[in-house]
Amino acid sequence: MDPVIIAGAGPTGLALALSLARQGVPTVVFDETEAGRTGDRPARAERTALLSPGTAESLARLGCKTIHEDGTTWTGWRTMRRRQEVARAEFGPDSGTSPLHIAQHHVERQLHEALATEGLARIVPGTRLDLLEQDETGVTVHTRGADETWWRGSYLVGCDGSRSTVRKLLKIRFPGRTAVDRHAVTALRVELPNPGEALLHRDPPGSGLGPEVMARPLPDGVWRLDWLLTPQSDLLTADAVVARIRGTLTAWCGRVPPYELLGTAEYPVHQRLALRWRVGRAFLAGDAAHLTGALGAQGVEEGLRDAENLSWKLGLAWHQGASETLLDSYEAERRGAVGARLRATDQVLPLARAKGLWPVLRRSVLSGSQRQYAELLADSHLGRGPIGSPPVYTRSPLALPAPRNGSSEASPLVASCATPPGAPVVDVEVTALDGSRARLRDRLGRDLLVVLIAPGTGVWESRHWLTAGLMPRLAKAVAALPTRAELLVAESYPGATAHSVLLIRPDGHLVTAMTGCRPAELYSYADLARGGPPAQVEDRVPH
Repeated sequence: MDPVIIAGAGPTGLALALSLARQGVPTVVFDETEAGRTGDRPARAERTALLSPGTAESLARLGCKTIHEDGTTWTGWRTMRRRQEVARAEFGPDSGTSPLHIAQHHVERQLHEALATEGLARIVPGTRLDLLEQDETGVTVHTRGADETWWRGSYLVGCDGSRSTVRKLLKIRFPGRTAVDRHAVTALRVELPNPGEALLHRDPPGSGLGPEVMARPLPDGVWRLDWLLTPQSDLLTADAVVARIRGTLTAWCGRVPPYELLGTAEYPVHQRLALRWRVGRAFLAGDAAHLTGALGAQGVEEGLRDAENLSWKLGLAWHQGASETLLDSYEAERRGAVGARLRATDQVLPLARAKGLWPVLRRSVLSGSQRQYAELLADSHLGRGPIGSPPVYTRSPLALPAPRNGSSEASPLVASCATPPGAPVVDVEVTALDGSRARLRDRLGRDLLVVLIAPGTGVWESRHWLTAGLMPRLAKAVAALPTRAELLVAESYPGATAHSVLLIRPDGHLVTAMTGCRPAELYSYADLARGGPPAQVEDRVPH
């Protein structure tokens, strides 16, 4: 079959290509820049990404070996108003709950280096897509630049940024709001109080600093500083940037300590959501599909989640064929999740920017609802709440329908489990049938996972429990599933009882938790997770 064509070589496009290559799917990546020829990404210290622990682990699985060394986790987060602390979050050294703050060029470089070792992936530098055609069996595109020619692919994914050519060729509207916020950003090497702690400071003391400044640590003594600019602010000059730096450092340190300015930028924050993310065999991902960023929402994080969600579905489609339901589920899940975040941000933004909010917080900082407003400002940075927490795909064509008439009664087939269907699973230790042990998340990426909760198996060699209890029948049921699946065993899982069976998607989201081994029900759940039987070519129609 023809390769998957990916337009755009940013973090989303590179991660998608790498994930597909790991699944045995060939890809061609069009990189408009010449960086694809050498692998050298432009180093801009002020351009950073904030990754949740799960996303950072996903990149490490893809081959970004030094992702944690190139970034830094935080010891805590503080929200202040003038000289008063109004909210705080602390992270233990081994809690695994802190986000990873990393320069974006490090992410791109590591993805590029990992992709260079994959024989199934090809990066074409200096190339831009300009024409697109589709038929029942694939896509045909034309490029200009270094390789001005026609290309044939099985699918096309537009990861080509906010001005996406793929989106325009597909005639997809991109509604939303422009410049809901403006920020001035610098990267400094400097010693600040509370090293390792991120800080959001509202109404900082000192003149000319604006309504809000944020400091987030990076490795090697580097800090990213963001100033929220008012709508009336003029474009910043170099002198104005230096004045903000010196005024902020004086407010925090009592003086201007020695510092090294590594980079500076001014950028507006847009909120946009493409009306469609799939047209036939063409898809949108990353900034081509959505623009976020208000209140610290993480565009790179959302793009990587797009790639993780789409990659296993395209891998299944490329190897085994896919139903329209499976291909449609990408838009339903990811557009639904990003849309919910944008709506949540729109609800919070007027409160966060209201001049009257902070005096109220000062008077009633411990009152429930008012304190929640302060905490909402940190949610997207800390990966929690409706703005920042990992997505739960409940309204998905691959999910079980909700109980009728609002009934809360669970099916007798469903086991108790702390993870609801559609949510990311907890990373526990698992044992494979060959006796090897690993983390659950290390087994994600390609196949469905079937995990039996069997306390006590860790003290026995696998040859003893392979023929005991539920294992023989469950192994036979897994082998008969309509799509590939791997059987694993875990000593325990939060909220799950012994002999529970978890069915997990390749992207780590739970399909269901069952009680015992029920081959027919397990088959139906696996069939649901793959979107039903693949459509025949003659049955496929343009979406």
